[in-house]
Amino acid sequence: MKIGIVGIGLIGASLGWDFRQLGHQVIGIGRQQATCDLAEREGICDRASGDLASLKDTEIVFICTPIAAIVPTVELLVPHLQPETIVTDAGSVKAAIVDRATGLWANFVGGHPMAGNSQSGIAAFEKGLFAARPYVLTPIPETAPVALERVADLVRSIDCIIHYATPAQHDLAVALISHLPMIVSASLIGACLDEADPQILDFAKKFASTGFRDTSRVGGGNPEMGMMMAEYNRDALLRSLYQYRDRLDSIIDSIESKEWTKIKDLLSNNQAVRPDFLNIEDDSIVDS
Repeated sequence: MKIGIVGIGLIGASLGWDFRQLGHQVIGIGRQQATCDLAEREGICDRASGDLASLKDTEIVFICTPIAAIVPTVELLVPHLQPETIVTDAGSVKAAIVDRATGLWANFVGGHPMAGNSQSGIAAFEKGLFAARPYVLTPIPETAPVALERVADLVRSIDCIIHYATPAQHDLAVALISHLPMIVSASLIGACLDEADPQILDFAKKFASTGFRDTSRVGGGNPEMGMMMAEYNRDALLRSLYQYRDRLDSIIDSIESKEWTKIKDLLSNNQAVRPDFLNIEDDSIVDS
């Protein structure tokens, strides 16, 4: 298969590598020539350039740009593609993208690989990044069934676990387990920086270990990506933040009232249910 990838950063480059290992031809599109040259040297793409016309004979195109650029990229692609070409994306927000993109290209399929790390750019790409990780596809009634099936088959071939959800369901769920943690993590770092005593702040920096490292990781990631998550998934993120604030207020009340048993019960319940959020299961039924 001839596959196009627009945006050769962490996700695009990792997809390109995996697809080439299966014998597919990968044509990459990057903004900078240095990125394109590196993609060819590292075996991520067979060819890479900034020319969208080079995708004219591709069968599937993955758009792996920042969220704000996905729909404009579809618009730019339209003159260069064959009518049967399938276009999909890797954005972490779906409701703001899928309807508009499908209106521009009938063979559009919304997608989101739930994998990554705290780095960005082609230098951060990982071989086998998507193996045993969820890959969410978000069909709408207008989504072409054949296009959906072909995207699912392709991403399943790199050992992803396929899940189906509507764009709205995806955004509400991802707000809880990705976008909310990003904001909470950023707030944790901000709370530390609000410490007025410079000696205490200095000690905090010196004492910080694995617990702080783990909880602050996503809040210390790509600022542009975090801003776009907040902007393009605003309503779902606010909903999750209000839920979190209610929980936090309840914990504050319990501590102020010295209700230690209530705190222990909360933590015991969290300990029991946390594994439920770390398991990965195959879900091959479209949830309508």
